[in-house]
Amino acid sequence: MRGEPSCPKCGGRVRTPGLFSDAWQCEAHGAVHPLQPVIPPSVEALGVATHRAKVPVWMPWPLPVGWLFTGVAYAGDDRSGGRATVVACSGPAPLGGVGELLLVAEELGVGLGARYAGVEGPDPAPYMRIDNRPHAKVLAAGRPTPLWNVMGAPEDRAVFAGEARGLWLWAIVWPEKSGMLLYDELVLTDLREAGAEMELLPCGALTPKLLD
Repeated sequence: MRGEPSCPKCGGRVRTPGLFSDAWQCEAHGAVHPLQPVIPPSVEALGVATHRAKVPVWMPWPLPVGWLFTGVAYAGDDRSGGRATVVACSGPAPLGGVGELLLVAEELGVGLGARYAGVEGPDPAPYMRIDNRPHAKVLAAGRPTPLWNVMGAPEDRAVFAGEARGLWLWAIVWPEKSGMLLYDELVLTDLREAGAEMELLPCGALTPKLLD
């Protein structure tokens, strides 16, 4: 588990703002919004990320039967706030075994979703055939939201992306066949708008997917 901020695009080390730049710097990617250290999942950890987020913190709500919240992280700092968020959930996969789901909300160019999706970033648009019918739909904060397959992702996962609230929404699912979860119009809630029900969120162990 990392104990210091890292590049949201590659996971590499970043330099803190200094005399010659007021931005965090990655040697490979230049100025970035730093990914803050991932901490074990808890209602308190989720509250910290939610409080600092400038973008949605998407969570399937209610969670699918048997699923647990298994981690949260955000990219940004105290000055800029969270410019990308990722929420992880794990549970029974539709075809057996364990499924993993990451939901990423981010501003243009942050690159966190592409990193977890396993594609060249920073944004999904070059990999989406939006001239075709959407491959899945979610209900994001009450609005029907089409999602398209992101081409070029590794074969072990299914990756979908679209736009919600003027920002990128990525849904990344392991194993690949668990992408069926997205065919049932999953209901997503922006946890920035949640109330006391967050206290009832079932938490599991931290997923290693967030540490990749």
